[in-house]
Amino acid sequence: MAKYSIGVDYGTQSGRAVLVEVATGKEIATAVKPYTHGVMDEFLPDGTTRLENDWALQHPNDYLEVLQVTIPEVLKTSGVSAEDVVGLGIDFTACTVLPINKQGTPLCLTEEFEKNPHSYVKLWKHHAAQDEANQLNKIAEERGEAFLQRYGGKISSEWMIPKVWQILNEAPEIYEAADQIVEATDWVTSQLTGDLKRNSCTAGYKAIWNKQEGYPSKEFFKALDPRLENVVEDKLSNDIYSIGSKAGELTEKAAKLTGLKPGTSIAIANVDAHVAVPAVGITEPGKLLMIMGTSTCHILLGEEEKVVPGMCGVVEDGVIPGLMGYEAGQSCVGDHFEWFIENCVPASYYEEAEQKGVNIHQLLTDKANSLRVGESGLIALDWWNGNRSTLVDADLTGVLLGATLLTKPEEIYRALIEATAYGTRMIVETFRKAGVPINEVYACGGIAEKNALMMQIYSDVLNMDIKISASSQTPALGSAMFGAVAAGKERGGYDSITDAAEVMGRVKDEFYQPVSDNAEVYDKLYAEYARLYDYFGRGENDVMKRLKKIKRESVQEKKGETVC
Repeated sequence: MAKYSIGVDYGTQSGRAVLVEVATGKEIATAVKPYTHGVMDEFLPDGTTRLENDWALQHPNDYLEVLQVTIPEVLKTSGVSAEDVVGLGIDFTACTVLPINKQGTPLCLTEEFEKNPHSYVKLWKHHAAQDEANQLNKIAEERGEAFLQRYGGKISSEWMIPKVWQILNEAPEIYEAADQIVEATDWVTSQLTGDLKRNSCTAGYKAIWNKQEGYPSKEFFKALDPRLENVVEDKLSNDIYSIGSKAGELTEKAAKLTGLKPGTSIAIANVDAHVAVPAVGITEPGKLLMIMGTSTCHILLGEEEKVVPGMCGVVEDGVIPGLMGYEAGQSCVGDHFEWFIENCVPASYYEEAEQKGVNIHQLLTDKANSLRVGESGLIALDWWNGNRSTLVDADLTGVLLGATLLTKPEEIYRALIEATAYGTRMIVETFRKAGVPINEVYACGGIAEKNALMMQIYSDVLNMDIKISASSQTPALGSAMFGAVAAGKERGGYDSITDAAEVMGRVKDEFYQPVSDNAEVYDKLYAEYARLYDYFGRGENDVMKRLKKIKRESVQEKKGETVC
């Protein structure tokens, strides 16, 4: 009988389950459950407790509902028996954290704290801990903390320690009541197994943990805040489990929730971008995966730890056991194009798109595709949402250079696409200069799957072939693969993620190849991009930050607020 594994991918707005045949990697059935509470960024569920700016919360019950709805649905749709499901793995956006009590219950589910915002899940894009992040980075730099180099020089407000510190500063009663503060991905896995085990991926990339050195010293945490001196022992844990290992087996209670059989193998939890790597068959160094969506995450394997300027992190066992996992990223890709069509495209283009029966993105893509490389005379910097790698600076903003009264929307649209490709090339070249080889490029996500023009431009700009994931649900497939590894060969799975990737990981037969004439022109355009990149991004001209300051002061004066 065929054996199956399930991957559950928790996104920002919904969770999805994919049922996969272990022996082939074939995706048999998919089910999606939007979160009941969505993203809470204005009010708590009571509808009256207002949230401050830059907050983004979620409700932990929504995660359990995903399991309760999607897993029975994929079993029912496929006709597969729960007896034949040997493993399950999950992945999550990160860093997504919540405080829990000794019983493992989220504090927001207790009557005492249900109206306290700090008792809820803080989503990855909760940025209200920026003050704490700024102070952490300042103190770490002053102390010469070596760990900063592993994260491109800065710890993000999205990550674990700033969020924990914000709880301590603003709701010490929540901090005291929490037995542990955990990643949502580890908490959900604990609801399946009855045993909380923290994974090496989120610990390494989001909580400043290192396999060789552990967390930063008690002295560092004390320097941040004397109350944080024992934060690791009190609220986190020194017990970290490598991805690719088994978290436990499905409990009776969880079996009733999901419709699966008690004893089903459950994988150590993972992160959505990182779990996608083996799903395209990558298990060795030198191969870069771009996970492309509203933003782009770049994941690369290496054999040794190198310091790469502006990387988001390097973690041993962070992606594939036994290897270094490097991460970099661009914070504005799909969002770039969405902003443009919502704000800069004339009504006549929408009318033309309607007449042709295509959406506005397709119309602009078709028009942009008719342009030769360099024909528009435009170049852009892709910083509409700041720069994640290699400058690690959220205060940078966008640039469009070369526009005239004859510039057309499709020319700007293409320039924005090219800008994101240049940003990726900057990341690739930075890794190479630091001694981390990149020999092959892969891509997954909706953009990679659907936008042939964009992927051809990337191939031309990088002057490299680009292979595309065969799965439209790459993270969920990757989680299912880790579920099969948790089961092991004896139970119908695999003994390692490398073994699983050889069979279950897939890319499409067709791939993108650079056009030599295009690549030659893009070399010239990229040289101009690099000059602008350094000029505006490395302190020679801080006009973007001065403009932001002027804007902030103007808005405050308009509101009648005191300007400091």
